[in-house]
Amino acid sequence: MRSQLATLGKPVQTWSGGRTKWNRTAMGLPKTHTLDALCVGQLDHEAGAGTVRVPQQVHAVTATGRGNYARTTPDRYGFPRLARARQKRHHGFATGDLVRASIPKGKWAGTWTGRISVRASGKHSLSTPVGRCTVSHRNLRLLQRADGYAYSYRQEVTE
Repeated sequence: MRSQLATLGKPVQTWSGGRTKWNRTAMGLPKTHTLDALCVGQLDHEAGAGTVRVPQQVHAVTATGRGNYARTTPDRYGFPRLARARQKRHHGFATGDLVRASIPKGKWAGTWTGRISVRASGKHSLSTPVGRCTVSHRNLRLLQRADGYAYSYRQEVTE
């Protein structure tokens, strides 16, 4: 891989993970993946080289999957137990979509945001930080289509 990159005409150098740790501890930074990425390579600490700015928050991406292609649900022995729906999208929504639900009455009355599991009947299951509830497709508003990832921001730990 290194020789292939060298054919581009740019200088290519390699270092060990120990170099990254040495750079990080020399700059007094805590151990996180984000800060390790800023400490890679050869830095001349005596000349004042180092990380100038540390991010306060980072964009975190989590893989959530895109469902599966199984046409049946098997029992504990592996035999088909029931047939699944032929389509993944019902009433304009797909499993994994991020939605905002405005539930007018009942135990779950209020506004909730979360991911849904769709049902052919239109009574979708909404997963919230508090728990799961059933909500009609009429009370849902799409925020983000399911693309297999969940996006969020988190604070970067700095000392």
